Amino acid sequence: MVFFTLQKSQKFLASSRQVHKTAAHATNFSERLRGADFISVSHSSDDILSCVYKQILDSEALVVARSAPEETVTSSFASFIHAVRPEHLSKTVRHRSKRMILDSIGVGLVGSTTHVFDIALQYCRELYSSVAVSSVYGKPGIKLSPTLAAFTNGVATHSMDFDDTWHPATHPSGAVLPALLAASQMLPPGTKPNGMDFLLAFNVGLEVQGRLMHFSTEAHNIPKRFHPPSVVGTMGSAAATAKLLSLSTAQCAHALGIAASLAGAPMANAATQAKPLHIGNATRLGFEAALLAARGMEANPLILDDIAGCSGFSAFYSIYQPKPLSTPSDHHEFLLEKQDIAFKRFPAHLGMHWVVDAALSVRNLFINYAGSFSPSLIRTIVLKIPVSKYINRPFPSSEHQARHSFQFNTCTALLDGEVGLSSFTESRIHRQELRELLDKVVVEHPEDNVANFDKMYGEVALLLHSGDVLTGKCDTFYGHWRKPLSKESLLKKFRSNASHVLPEEKIETIITMVDNLENLSDSSQLACSL
Repeated sequence: MVFFTLQKSQKFLASSRQVHKTAAHATNFSERLRGADFISVSHSSDDILSCVYKQILDSEALVVARSAPEETVTSSFASFIHAVRPEHLSKTVRHRSKRMILDSIGVGLVGSTTHVFDIALQYCRELYSSVAVSSVYGKPGIKLSPTLAAFTNGVATHSMDFDDTWHPATHPSGAVLPALLAASQMLPPGTKPNGMDFLLAFNVGLEVQGRLMHFSTEAHNIPKRFHPPSVVGTMGSAAATAKLLSLSTAQCAHALGIAASLAGAPMANAATQAKPLHIGNATRLGFEAALLAARGMEANPLILDDIAGCSGFSAFYSIYQPKPLSTPSDHHEFLLEKQDIAFKRFPAHLGMHWVVDAALSVRNLFINYAGSFSPSLIRTIVLKIPVSKYINRPFPSSEHQARHSFQFNTCTALLDGEVGLSSFTESRIHRQELRELLDKVVVEHPEDNVANFDKMYGEVALLLHSGDVLTGKCDTFYGHWRKPLSKESLLKKFRSNASHVLPEEKIETIITMVDNLENLSDSSQLACSL
């Protein structure tokens, strides 16, 4: 297994990283290692380092020798990953991506309090791990091997469906950040990537996800067949980790190819405990793809190209029109520059935020009309939403179903005047007064309300026994990329989430560290603070 190999040789990637940063030093080091014999795992860690490093050097030479010389879509992505530099990140991109990092850490920390996280953590702790070096969200006394730490933290991030969402629809941060946090701790002292290296790798992971999503018009709509982060997230994790570990251009291409063979999860597992595994697997398997590429494993060098009769990444989309990614330059514009991110105010599917804001609006009208919120005055609740089967759940019976139910979130907002962490407990889900409201809901699907996070709206109409009709509508909720959370709101969310598992002093340290990430000399300090 990949993590077993990693445990026995956590230093080899640091050395490989130094090869690409300091060619002369690497050449001298490689000369000393060329004659090394195979060393068994019973020898010292330094011996293992030498042996594995020799294998890496030999593998890289073979990979370079076999690489196709022609320019393809896949090779252009690999060249971009390898060549992009910190100076290519604009002030806007750095600012937005740091907001994403902070929010993702926060939802991961609060996610570490969930039952599904406990299941994942117990599973990983029971697996063999001789070198546990990477931190776990909200568990300062626990370390895991890097790929398993990435998996566990990825599960935590999506355990409440509280993580960020981009357009086209995916959850970009949770698929990338856990792998980078774990990888930063994997490398030995003196070779740790700095904060700017970390921020650059994070943005490489975002860019690859976004570019791949833009290759298909199908990806712009709310998904039906597979969960997008299980596909593009795996590719983004591979790209980001390959960048952080300074893999060669050829190795970056193979990392993407390997990741494609590890990608995918069906939408049928939405609204179940299995859905958080999609993010956990994406970040872990992308990480493993980069490690396998570093060890010399090869894959189809045309994996992103549209080759007739032999599907690569096009297997995931019926409409797929890939374009080369230009070599980074001073004028390169990252997608995050043009397309901001959506941050959630409460832990549920993004679509719920439209109907909740619409429900809160009509609730205020109702209180002004009747003096207080009195469900007995309501005859029918008309809910106008886009067609999307997996989030149209009239009577959810579990926490995860409730997070994916237009009806539940609408009625909760009407009844309580808010939706928050406590809204999804068993007692709140099954209360009688909520069931009575759910019985009154009628769903309509207007033709102009399309299943697209950039175009949809939510409308809630209360038809009263008196004959009066009150209506609330939301085109853009607070937190959407068109109406982004303020700095104060984002910090309030982070502090609230992190307070479930961390003391105030640590919380403020993380905020300061992320805000000054460009100046951090050792990016593993961020992971160590979690």
